Amino acid sequence: MACELQSADVPLFYWRGKRDSEIEFVIQLENSEIPINVKAGKHSGSFSIEQFIKENPKTPYSIKISTKNFGFNNNIKSIPLYSAFCLVEDIKNEKFKNVI
Repeated sequence: MACELQSADVPLFYWRGKRDSEIEFVIQLENSEIPINVKAGKHSGSFSIEQFIKENPKTPYSIKISTKNFGFNNNIKSIPLYSAFCLVEDIKNEKFKNVI
């Protein structure tokens, strides 16, 4: 994921919160920080995303990349690992403006 984002000239930021929570990537779209959490294993919970939102309540939505299928629930946009490259294209084209 880092290589995909870097190849699109998306600045890479990492977030570490309280209680051992971490978000691999945080991007800025318009005036909002959007967390992108990447989960490679079967356990793809949203603890870190929930912590990020608690500490950054103005976060409009978040993105979770995992082995699960596409979805949008509790302001978390789920994207399967195999289609992460599409996310980078959408970020480059700023298509996430209309999700908010």
